[in-house]
Amino acid sequence: MPSSVDSDLTGLPKDAQSILNLAAKSLFDVFAHASEGMLLVDRSGCVVWINDQYRRYLPALGFASEQDFVGQPVAEVIQNTQMQRVLETGKPILIDLLTNKAGTFVVSRFPLRDDAGQVIGALGVVLFDQAQSNLQPFLAKFSLMQRELDEARDALAVQRRTGLGLRQARHSFASFIGASAPVVALKRQARRAAQSSSPVLLLGETGTGKELLAHAIHAASPRAKGPLVSVNIAAVPETLLEAEFFGVAPGAYTGADRKGRDGKFRLADGGTLFLDEIGDMPLGLQAKLLRALQEGEIEPLGSNRLVPFDARVIAATSRDLPKLVQAGQFREDLFYRLNVLPLRVPPLRERASDIPALLEVLAEDLALRNELPHPEFSAQAVALLSAQHWRGNVRELRNVIEQLLLRSETGVMDAAEVESVLRESGLSQIFPVPADVGQSVLQEAVGDADAWLQPLSQQVQALERLAVARALALTRGNKVAAAKMLGLSRAKLYQRLP
Repeated sequence: MPSSVDSDLTGLPKDAQSILNLAAKSLFDVFAHASEGMLLVDRSGCVVWINDQYRRYLPALGFASEQDFVGQPVAEVIQNTQMQRVLETGKPILIDLLTNKAGTFVVSRFPLRDDAGQVIGALGVVLFDQAQSNLQPFLAKFSLMQRELDEARDALAVQRRTGLGLRQARHSFASFIGASAPVVALKRQARRAAQSSSPVLLLGETGTGKELLAHAIHAASPRAKGPLVSVNIAAVPETLLEAEFFGVAPGAYTGADRKGRDGKFRLADGGTLFLDEIGDMPLGLQAKLLRALQEGEIEPLGSNRLVPFDARVIAATSRDLPKLVQAGQFREDLFYRLNVLPLRVPPLRERASDIPALLEVLAEDLALRNELPHPEFSAQAVALLSAQHWRGNVRELRNVIEQLLLRSETGVMDAAEVESVLRESGLSQIFPVPADVGQSVLQEAVGDADAWLQPLSQQVQALERLAVARALALTRGNKVAAAKMLGLSRAKLYQRLP
C-alpha cells in the first residue's frame, strides 16, 4: 500500500471511494433481485423506472401496462406514498408500512443525491408483501387499524364541516379496480374530464361504480381541495328537493330556521356537486336546475335575492336519458346541458377479466372489516365467478363475496361453495363453466379420434394448451388473470400458449 493516496472530491481516498461505489452498485443489485419490487422517481416526483417484480402490482393499482404507469406523478399512481416526503426532506424512511389498493407492504425509501449532494430522486423498495405467510397476521392487524384510523379521520372531518353531505373525495382512479380495455379507456377519458370545469354525465347500470368514479374525478381535478357534495335525488322526497338544492331563506315559512339554511349548490361552492340518479328529478325542478347551471346563481326558497355559486357538476344515472327525453319525462335542454362530457361506465359482464383483481381487493377489504383471515379462491371458483353475468355488477359481486366469507369455515372458497351461494342468493342466474371431461376433451385437445393412443407427453401438452386457451377465453384475453386462474407464472403461461 502506498504511504499516501490522493483524495477525490468527496474527501475519501480513491481506493475507499472505489469500494464505496462497488458497494452501492452491489447493494442496488441485491435489492433489485431479492426485494418484492423497486421503483425510481425523479426530482419532480415522477416515476421513471420499475423493476420486473414491481410490474405484477400494476393491475391492482389500475394500470394495464408499464407505459401507463411510468412517467406519472408518484402521488397520483400510488395511494399513500411517502416518496414526495423523501424528496422534500432528503431523509430516508428505512422501515414503513404502506397500504394501498395493491395490498399492504413493508417498504423502505432512500433519497438519491448527485456529486454536489443535491437530491435528484428517490428509490422505493418493497421488502415484504402480505402474501408472505409469516407477516400476514401482523400486516392484517396493521391494515385494519389503518383503515379504522382513516375512517375516524374522515368522520371527524365531516363533523367539523358545516352542512349535511359535505365531505372530501374518498376515492382516486386507483380505487376503480380493473385493467381491461374498457376500464383503461374509461379512466383515460375520466382523467381528461377531470381537468375541465364542464359538466360530466356518468351513464351506466346500477352497481358499476359511478359514485366512486365521481369521487376520483373530483380528486384529480383542480377543485380537489374544495368540498365534494353528494345528493341522491331518488332518496330525497320531491317536496324537499328545492330546499335541498337551493337552500332556505331565514323565516321563509312556518317552522323554518331563523338563520336560514344553505342548499347543496352553496355548500359545494369552490368544489364539486355530485347529482346521483339525475334521471329521477321531477320535471318542475329541472327548469330551475337548468337556469342555475346556465347562470351560475341560485335563488334560495323564500328569497328574492340571487346568490352566485361556483361548483362543477357531475351527474349520474342508471336510466336511459334519451328515452326519457323522447317520453317527455326529462327536459331536452337540461339533457344537452349535462351531456357535455358523457362517460359510459361498463357493466361487469363487459370486463370479466377484471374479476380476479376485484376478488382480491373486495375479499381483503371484507376480511379486514370482519376481522377474518384473507380468503383463498380456487381456480374453479374464480372461473365460475368470472362466467356470471352479474346483473347487480360490482355491488352484487361484493355481496356474494361477503356471503362466502361469512359462511366459510376453512377460508378456502371452491366452486361448490360459490355455486351454492349464487343459487341461494337469488341474485344471479347460474352460468356454469364448460367442463367437458374424458375422451371428448382429449379429442378436442389432440384433434384425433384415437387420442388415447397418443404418447402421454403429447396428451399432457395438448391438454395444457387447451386449458390455457379456455382460461384466456374466460378472462377475455387477460394473461395475468388467466395465469392466476391456472396457478401458473406468467412466463409458464406464455410457454403453454396454443
